[in-house]
Amino acid sequence: MILEIVSPEATLLNTEVEVISVPGVNGEFQMLNNHAPIVSLLVAGMVTFKGSNVQIKEQFTDKFTSVKGAYSLPIKSGTIEMKDNKVIILAD
Repeated sequence: MILEIVSPEATLLNTEVEVISVPGVNGEFQMLNNHAPIVSLLVAGMVTFKGSNVQIKEQFTDKFTSVKGAYSLPIKSGTIEMKDNKVIILAD
């Protein structure tokens, strides 16, 4: 699936991933390929994702941390939409 993370400053990420975990208002939840369409609010926490060919633009690599193939991005709040195997996160 495609993951796109957009902040007020720029599009931080647009890459292929296999799994995504996000901090929802009712707790953390995870999405895989072919997940049902969803729109949700996000709270402060970590957006975590894995993929075999994750590509992060060089100017934004300092915003992400990587541990054993899993990438994380701290957010303060945001919204998420998943539809047709494309996830868009508007993060603050």
